[in-house]
Amino acid sequence: MCSFTFTVFLSLFQLLPTAPYRILSLGGDKFAAGLFLGFLTYASALSAPLTGALADRIGRRRMLIVASLAIAGFSVAYALTTSWRLMIVLVFFHGVFWSGLLSASAAYMTGLIPVARRAEGFSYWGMATVLATAFAPALGLAVFQHGWVALCASVGALNLAMAFIAWRLPETGSGAPHAGGKLFTSDMVEWRVLIVSMSLFLCSFGYGGVTSFVALWAERNEIAPKSLYFTVFSLVVLALRPFSGRLADALGARKLLLPCLAVIAVAYATLALADTKPRLIVSAVLFGIGFGNLYPLFATHILKYVVPERRGSAFGGIIAAFDIGIGTGSIVLGAVIESRGFSQAYGLAAILSAFSIPVFLVLEKLVFSAPAQPDPDQPEAPS
Repeated sequence: MCSFTFTVFLSLFQLLPTAPYRILSLGGDKFAAGLFLGFLTYASALSAPLTGALADRIGRRRMLIVASLAIAGFSVAYALTTSWRLMIVLVFFHGVFWSGLLSASAAYMTGLIPVARRAEGFSYWGMATVLATAFAPALGLAVFQHGWVALCASVGALNLAMAFIAWRLPETGSGAPHAGGKLFTSDMVEWRVLIVSMSLFLCSFGYGGVTSFVALWAERNEIAPKSLYFTVFSLVVLALRPFSGRLADALGARKLLLPCLAVIAVAYATLALADTKPRLIVSAVLFGIGFGNLYPLFATHILKYVVPERRGSAFGGIIAAFDIGIGTGSIVLGAVIESRGFSQAYGLAAILSAFSIPVFLVLEKLVFSAPAQPDPDQPEAPS
């Protein structure tokens, strides 16, 4: 699963930093460049509650294979198109399969990790994502020097590798296909998780602007390399993850989650002022501390309230909130950058992120009561 996830994000994070350059070369503006990530994440957000529930029904391994092959097809389509408008259309459908990939892989992992070590397990698994994020933007920008088709070929080859790895995975008991019954029912969506996850929207809003435009922000300020922010962010997360997961299991994920939300807001505020390399590095370090640990902490805490057979639905809700924030941030901040500049855009991200703590506290108290029953299929944690 670590090799699968590493390949997934190595593929995507080659595409995301380079797609804006391709769109600009085809006649689009910065707002249009922001639409690429925006449409990807909006499609993922809108479909994630359903694709996550569908993975619970048809089997999580099967969902991984189908989504990987579909995204490989989109890589070919990106290579062939010469219209930035068509790229925007394609990426919307790309996002639907992306949501199935994320929710199915996360739900698959919960069947492998002991409950008592869930934060630690998610932290270790998430290091595969971080490693890919550290290398992929620089790799993507380097491959892009040889042309857009070469970049798409690299991405497509990785998508096929994803499908092969998923095909080799065994199906876990709690994620096996359901025999009989309807695939789509009125209770597919895990609404409680989706509601509480709206606090993540406020944090991930700025991440859309980071992913799409931080390389352009560095280039604007003559900071090299352009991928510096991603690299520093990734190194910080890799350094902290082995300790933060264990600490969360010992103290409770919620106790670390709230400080992380506060640090994220400070990171965005610092990025708004990061017109020099030291300031950019400070922002990346803070972002690694906060945002880099947000997902495993939030997922560990929320899963206490979710029964095993609805894990795909739960992760669909989490992914939907993340992607709504990322998509909205990419589009809105792209427009703000175009009209007002980078500092104002990241300042707006900091303001919205500051509201994430009160929103989380209110919504959590509103929708959650008692934890779910323990999963009888979960492995016991070693003594």
